[in-house]
Amino acid sequence: MRTIGIIQARTGSTRLPGKVLKPILGQPMLALMLERVKRAQTLDRIVVATSTNEGDDAVVALATQCGVGSFRGSEADVLDRCYRAAKDAGATADTVTVFLTGDCPLHDHAVIDEAVRHFIDAHDRYALSGTPSNYPEGLDTDIFTFAALEEAWQKATLHSEHEHMSQYLKNHPERFHLLPWTVGTRDDAHMHWSVDTQADFDFVTKVFEALYDTNPGFSKDAILSLVARQPELLEINKGGTGYEGLAKSLKRDEELKRQSHESLDQ
Repeated sequence: MRTIGIIQARTGSTRLPGKVLKPILGQPMLALMLERVKRAQTLDRIVVATSTNEGDDAVVALATQCGVGSFRGSEADVLDRCYRAAKDAGATADTVTVFLTGDCPLHDHAVIDEAVRHFIDAHDRYALSGTPSNYPEGLDTDIFTFAALEEAWQKATLHSEHEHMSQYLKNHPERFHLLPWTVGTRDDAHMHWSVDTQADFDFVTKVFEALYDTNPGFSKDAILSLVARQPELLEINKGGTGYEGLAKSLKRDEELKRQSHESLDQ
């Protein structure tokens, strides 16, 4: 079964502009993420899906430099951009599409492989799966077939469904089958490892400074050991969740519904 990894990445972030190109240890953050993701054995192809904005020319150049593909599409409509990126990469109905965001430089290739194998073992074209729910935020994946992606692309209507890859599937459990799972007994889901703010970037930088030179492919468990030894690191970006963007999109859904109702009432 063919598997395509699609990484959403653009420079137009509102909370931390240009974050995917901000340097860590002298390399753009996205380059470090790609180095880590390329170690995943289950990904047959990796594509960076960015926007057509001139500012994202550098993202395309970086993808080429790192030896992965790229695709340019709508900045606002992430679902459309990623659907077209997958189609451009040759996805067919049963192709497994693995969605990552470019603000997660601590992705662990072993976790990606673990999640992909869990999805494939389900043998369900209309399943929606991802990373174990007890793992730290910032290792998240959305995994579903291209057939499911195409249906979402055809039928999604809500603002949040176009901004977040799996939202349409989650909104239709009668059609798509969620595969929630956990691994082990400890729960690290409260840890926030993605980069949304400068504090998040500072935390991630500290992790790379501590672990990269010894082992560039350092694991999730190596990070957990580091923060256990140095719990003060978790204070750097304490309070963030990584899901503020989704909350904002859901709020926008409600605003648009209210505006539509008011328009009908006039």
